[in-house]
Amino acid sequence: MWDSGIVDSEDDTHEPLNTILGKTVITSISHNYEEPFFATCGETCNIWDETRNSPIKTLQWGVDTLYDVKYNPVETSILAACCSDRGIIFYDQREVKPLRKIVMTLRPNQLAWNPMQAYFFTVASEDYNLYTFDTRRLKNPLKIHDGHTSAVTCVDYAPTGREFVSGSYDKTIRIFESHKAKSREVYHTKRMQHVTCIGWSLDNKYIYSGSDEMNVRLWKARASEKLGALQPREKQAFKYNEALKEKFAAHPQIRRIAQHRHVPKVVYNERRKQQEQKQKIKRKEENVRKNSKKNVPYVPETKKKVLREEQ
Repeated sequence: MWDSGIVDSEDDTHEPLNTILGKTVITSISHNYEEPFFATCGETCNIWDETRNSPIKTLQWGVDTLYDVKYNPVETSILAACCSDRGIIFYDQREVKPLRKIVMTLRPNQLAWNPMQAYFFTVASEDYNLYTFDTRRLKNPLKIHDGHTSAVTCVDYAPTGREFVSGSYDKTIRIFESHKAKSREVYHTKRMQHVTCIGWSLDNKYIYSGSDEMNVRLWKARASEKLGALQPREKQAFKYNEALKEKFAAHPQIRRIAQHRHVPKVVYNERRKQQEQKQKIKRKEENVRKNSKKNVPYVPETKKKVLREEQ
């Protein structure tokens, strides 16, 4: 006989503190950052108190399914949810009804609030892009972040609020700076399949991901960063190298090296096809403008993504 180190099943440590039965399937959960409340979503958005086994409030806006719900880390009574009718609904747990709703061209899968600027949030969309919005003006996104070649399934912000990470069905993980459209880093492995969940550690050093082949992976937030204790001379050398990169960032060869990232062949080919499709659409629009008597206006890409705003 050998000791497996597993506690006996009769031990109380294996039993949950409390079990709450919901009336519908629960697809996401988020806890309030200050008060003892948490929110769940499924067919409806429910607000729960930790000490009660029934929801204290139910908020709904006539949609079939809510896929994701998140509390705002600064304005702790505000929360947002992604729904099946391509909409994003905003709630205030102090109110009886939802606040407002925006409808996008394709379905949003997940959203993440900026932990430092409470009015910004980023949405992972089914149309291969991520969109950063300002809650004070929801008519169009502030920035479109592209690079993925398949549906973006998950997104999470760094604790500094300056960067965020996304996972996609194209089997890659991308790190974006919050004010830039292109990713600064791409992570991938041969065995990793569709990325379904992503997270950024609170010490701002690691990224963890979960994918379809049932593995959890841990990545460095900065691929070239050395882990562990550093000698004073090593710290000075790293600072000197970073200063050189910033000084000569505009040099063509330095810029090419800094921007180049190796990606799988499938992702590379798919990216090229998508670029050709975009060029065809632009060329067609230009031909329509040249050969049409009507004045066809130029519409910015950001204004094409939000169909309407409801209150």
